[in-house]
Amino acid sequence: MAVSYTTSRRVEFADTDMAGLIHFVTFYRMMESVEHELFRSMGTSVMSHDENGLRRGWPRLGAECEFHSPAYFEDELSIAVTVEKLGRSSLALSYEFHRDETRIASGRMKTVCCVVDTGGKLSSIEMPTELRNRLEELVEPE
Repeated sequence: MAVSYTTSRRVEFADTDMAGLIHFVTFYRMMESVEHELFRSMGTSVMSHDENGLRRGWPRLGAECEFHSPAYFEDELSIAVTVEKLGRSSLALSYEFHRDETRIASGRMKTVCCVVDTGGKLSSIEMPTELRNRLEELVEPE
């Protein structure tokens, strides 16, 4: 069984609509924020440099989110992240949002490890070995 990286976020006033409900776009911002936290916990960042000094990043290939129950201003949400798929350069993360025992939302983001050359061109590259080793601990079983 895969291990999840779990953290929490509080729904802030700016995250809500006029009814005090979390706005759907907030889930995407939270997923990205949790992804950044996950990378930092593994000793790296979503923005770094490769061994040649080129800027390395993780542009999005896709993102989706399904909404199961409403969340409100000041709710504390637990967010669990697992690695859905780990490719040579690609990474698909799945997210589960809960308030206590209530499932609030589930999402998925797919990214690819790239470098940006001096002309601004993106090229996919193999992800760093030490990061891959850490991410493998979070891979969902098939």
